[in-house]
Amino acid sequence: MSIDNGNLARLSMSLPAELFRKLDVMVEERGLPSRSQLIAELIRHALADHEARTRPDDMLAGTITLVYRGDRGRVRQQLAESQAEYLKEVISSQHVFLEDDQSLEVLLVQGPAVRLDELCDALRSIRGVQQLQLVTTTALLPPLHEQGRLRSDAGKARQTQAGKNGRGKTARSAAAGRDSDEERATAKKVAEPLAL
Repeated sequence: MSIDNGNLARLSMSLPAELFRKLDVMVEERGLPSRSQLIAELIRHALADHEARTRPDDMLAGTITLVYRGDRGRVRQQLAESQAEYLKEVISSQHVFLEDDQSLEVLLVQGPAVRLDELCDALRSIRGVQQLQLVTTTALLPPLHEQGRLRSDAGKARQTQAGKNGRGKTARSAAAGRDSDEERATAKKVAEPLAL
C-alpha cells in the first residue's frame, strides 16, 4: 500500500477472476467512474456495520427499511406498537402501499447501536415482515430543540410583540425603557410562524 500526498492510499489486491468480473459489471451498470469508488463505498458500509457491532454504546443515525404484508393479522398495529417502545430512537416514519397488499416503510432512526439492533430484532419478530435492512452512519442529526426552552422563547416573543403593538412591554424591556436589538430579532423569528 502506498499513500500519495492528496490523502489517498493506493491498495493492490487480488480477487478470484469471477468476483473481479462481477465487480466490473457492477461498476459499469451503476455508471461509476472507477472500481475504486465502488470498493470505497463497500468498505464504508462494512466499517459502519463493524463499528455498530463492536461499540454498541456509540450513537448512530440511519434508516430501517421494511417490506411487509399488510394482510397478515395485525401487522401494522404491531409495527406501530414496536416503534412506540423505541420512541427516543424513531425520529420519523414514512409508509407507502405496494402491490399485492404489501407495504414499504422507512424509519429514520438515531440512538445507541445496541438500541437500534434491538429495534430491528423487535420488528423482525413480527409475523408478516418479509425484509428489513438497517443502514447506519456515525454522522448524527443536529441536536433538536429542548421543548421547555422553545415554549419560554415563544412566550417572551409574544410579550415583546405585544409591546411593539402598544399593549405593553416585557418587564425587562420596560425597565430598560426600550426593546433591545436581540429582543426584536428573537420576537421577529418566533412571531412570524405564530402570525399564521
